[in-house]
Amino acid sequence: MTQIPQTEIPQTDAPKVGTLKVGTLKVGTLKTVVFDAPDHRALAKFYVDLFGGEQSFADDDWATIHTPDGWRLGFQPAPDHVPPRWPDPDAPQQMHLDIQVPDREVVTKRAEQLGASRIGGGETWNVMADPAGHPFCLCTNKQDEPIRIFAVNIDTSDSKGTAAFYEALLGMSVKYEGDEAMWVGAESGPMGEMLFQQVKDHRAPRWPDPAYPQQLHLDITVEDIDEAEPKALALGATRLPGEGDNWRVYADPAGHPFCLIF
Repeated sequence: MTQIPQTEIPQTDAPKVGTLKVGTLKVGTLKTVVFDAPDHRALAKFYVDLFGGEQSFADDDWATIHTPDGWRLGFQPAPDHVPPRWPDPDAPQQMHLDIQVPDREVVTKRAEQLGASRIGGGETWNVMADPAGHPFCLCTNKQDEPIRIFAVNIDTSDSKGTAAFYEALLGMSVKYEGDEAMWVGAESGPMGEMLFQQVKDHRAPRWPDPAYPQQLHLDITVEDIDEAEPKALALGATRLPGEGDNWRVYADPAGHPFCLIF
């Protein structure tokens, strides 16, 4: 996986944006990172046990958990789920979580005991796969917390373009810019960091085609869908089939589905 240089990643709390210009065309706020899984209840339990968080809701169609550091993760059933086979480009991960820990090997062992598998890594990170096959990274970091989510990391063939889309959509600012990766973040608060890694010949999702699964998607809250939708489309989003009483489905410029929740 592409890694932002360690000198650019905060080794304690994520920095404030400070004098960086915050995006002025904010359309919504990131609410939930959502995982597809053949057994959504079981995957929700895995992450509750990994993070030490709590499950706030579960039924046959959905489960929600909250991590101690303020992230909201959702899980939805996908009976015909085709899991990623990282690093196989024909079965891409699409998105993953970058997780910071003070003792990587201790947390790796615990994750394996809970049902995860170690599938790769580097000098300062281990690549793991959760029980549904979704990769996540455990990254060494100096911190008091035993574990915390740093960012959601999105695969794309155009890291700068995809980062610019979410920077504007979520009112974030660029914190790191490189040829292989981008980092945008909010001024403060949980769920405020997003990474974008350059993937050559990225095989984009084609939701709802199960042969090209989304794997994960983002739920973004907006105040007024009639105002938010044209703004999102003007930024480069595409309307996809699928909607409910309080949600509509779109794709970002890289093809990743996301929902506007209202």
